[in-house]
Amino acid sequence: MWVNNIVKIKEMLYSKSFKKELELIEKLGLQMKNKIFYFGLISILTIVGCSESEKDQALEKTVVSGSTTIGQINDQRIIAAESEPGNWLSHGRTYEENRFSPLTQINKENVSQLSLAWYKDMGTNRAQESTPIVVDGIMFLTSSWSKVFAIDAVSGETVWSFDPEVPGEVARKSCCDVVNRGVAVYNGKVYFGSLDGRLFALNAENGEKVWEVNTIEDSDRFYTITGAPRVAKGKVFIGNGGAEFGVRGYVTAYDTETGEQVWRFYTVPGDPSLGFEDPIMEVAASTWKGSNWWEFGGGGTVWNSIVYDPDFNNLYLGVGNGSPWTREIRSPGGGDNLFLSSIVAVDVDTGVYKWHYQTTPGDNWDFTAVQDMALVEMNIDGVDRKVLLQAPKNGFFYVIDREDGKLLRANPFATVTWASHVDLETGRPVENPDMDYSEEAKWVLPGPLGAHNWQAMSVDAKSGMVYLPAQDNPLIYSLADEYRKTGIYKRNPGRANLGLEFGRITQLFLDNIDDWPTPKGYLKAFNPLTGEESWSIEIPHYWNGGVVATEGGLVFQGDALGMFTAYDKDSGEQLWQFNTYTSMLAPPITYMIDGVQYVSILTGTGGGDLFSGEPLDPVQKPASLNYNNSGRLLVFKLNGTQEYPQPNLRNRDIPQQLLTNVSNSDMKKGEILYHDFCAGCHGLVARSGGVIPDLRLVAHTDDTFELIVLDGILSSNGMSSFSDVVTQEETKLIHNYVRARAEQDRLVALGEIASGEERLTWQDLDD
Repeated sequence: MWVNNIVKIKEMLYSKSFKKELELIEKLGLQMKNKIFYFGLISILTIVGCSESEKDQALEKTVVSGSTTIGQINDQRIIAAESEPGNWLSHGRTYEENRFSPLTQINKENVSQLSLAWYKDMGTNRAQESTPIVVDGIMFLTSSWSKVFAIDAVSGETVWSFDPEVPGEVARKSCCDVVNRGVAVYNGKVYFGSLDGRLFALNAENGEKVWEVNTIEDSDRFYTITGAPRVAKGKVFIGNGGAEFGVRGYVTAYDTETGEQVWRFYTVPGDPSLGFEDPIMEVAASTWKGSNWWEFGGGGTVWNSIVYDPDFNNLYLGVGNGSPWTREIRSPGGGDNLFLSSIVAVDVDTGVYKWHYQTTPGDNWDFTAVQDMALVEMNIDGVDRKVLLQAPKNGFFYVIDREDGKLLRANPFATVTWASHVDLETGRPVENPDMDYSEEAKWVLPGPLGAHNWQAMSVDAKSGMVYLPAQDNPLIYSLADEYRKTGIYKRNPGRANLGLEFGRITQLFLDNIDDWPTPKGYLKAFNPLTGEESWSIEIPHYWNGGVVATEGGLVFQGDALGMFTAYDKDSGEQLWQFNTYTSMLAPPITYMIDGVQYVSILTGTGGGDLFSGEPLDPVQKPASLNYNNSGRLLVFKLNGTQEYPQPNLRNRDIPQQLLTNVSNSDMKKGEILYHDFCAGCHGLVARSGGVIPDLRLVAHTDDTFELIVLDGILSSNGMSSFSDVVTQEETKLIHNYVRARAEQDRLVALGEIASGEERLTWQDLDD
């Protein structure tokens, strides 16, 4: 252990140009063969050569590093994370969350020698989205269903695991799969949130539960947690998901030692008749219109990005979309609807509001601002500024002054049709009136999956270049048919309330197919100050993984086709590739132990793209469709020797269906019901993307189908009962639609009818 301590302090000393002094002490230490004396002299020199604040940090770090307890991370250690580049101490590696590694052992010249060191089956076929934390040889990460693992980062052996035992039926309460994006490690504890809204603190050494709190304030609403908590100054911070189901967003700070609530900041106002929690909520309420907007919950959940800024003692909250999505229903009469789709700065100690910047005022498209935020220093217009960078869903890349929230730049990084530009004087986007879907359906770019979603970007602070997974992925937006006909929209508990028409989305798609913008994915090297791309690579499928860039000149990314790739950071040239046979969303990380650099990534897709299902041509089919969606942890090093299993192609033969004589009217009803209740997981037109079971591939009897849908016999697997929202008769209608859809596709596969002649929708048929 003492050797490790010396190595860490040496790194810090070299960074502060104490090379001569260090060489002298090394000679003395070797001569005396006294490791205590050696360690003491280095510690003294460290303190003597530092400022007052640095002295404290050095002392703290000495104590922490010398502990035998696993996971001893504190504020000072994360602030000084650059002094131990081999570790990955926090969600974005450092508090700045740039996800850029200074490691260089794996570089452009030798990356061709990169090969598998070890892999670990994580026991899941659902999406994995976690960013692992690596500290002092141990990797901490989460998997689907909020399970937590501590793993030896060299050997892959499990140190411990913890299962919060999330009830399977909670899957229905999650808009976007049973995912979790990671843990926080702090003062010997591992913190994580579970899908059912609990926050845990575990002993980092053995995985035993230290405390547990319920973060949900209204159990009648579908709150979840999918994001990674953040830690700073003795507090752990967490937000929730659930905007689609009508919740009210907030972020809560808890004491890291006791789990007691320290403060809570609401991101949207509640019922005005009950009073406001603080003055800023009263201000926010003035930007909402209508007589009952709070009954919809409001939305504004902080389900992903929370960033601590020690420079200003700020906590930045990335706030999500409204509930419902469409503002005409949510806030009739207009209004900006603060703090939807905003970046909000609050005091880290008190949770008191400081400033905000709203990326999409009056959000009408599910344009969340929860995407990752990075903190850098840039010279802008001749002035050195501490800025925040974000590429949210709406397609504009924002550069914002961290001191006061002033907008400095807003350049498009993908195809944007909903707005022409962002006015830098007002800070507001200039909306395109041609994209108004209040009267007729419109294709809009980006769609609700965003020009950039949660998949992490990487920022090279030295060059100012950002490496960004982007996409052009549209949606056909149309107001809910119920609202169009009646002017009334009722909140339906237990189901998503979006305000858009999804029941007839297949017909809307076909009616507007000539204008369909083909979905595309990209990996881009983007300059946020100029809006220029240094290079851009088109990815065969839009739904791809996060990235990490390194000082070794590399950018790593996993994609939907199962390829884990290293690109030249400067040119975008592909330098290395490994076929994982599984689609990937999770961002890679890199770390170093005992002089060996490793690169790690989790495999397994899903998340928000479950609704899209099997892609239409010319979008290439993802690996999750062709093979099993195998959830694994892969770790690579130079000249690794681990063999990797090659799976067999998945059998996707559709069995012959037992069809019943059903009227066109009933088929229409079944199609609408399916897309309202089932497509969010099982995919459009009953064609799964390979993660959730494809209902066409099984020939359920009516009785079995009802046992699953109404009685919930598969609840433990995530298929909860829907008996509260669909009747027995409606269940039969859904089943008839699925069987007819399956039989059409079966006949196409057999060549008995030509592709393109199958009926995708029954909405255009008369009885």
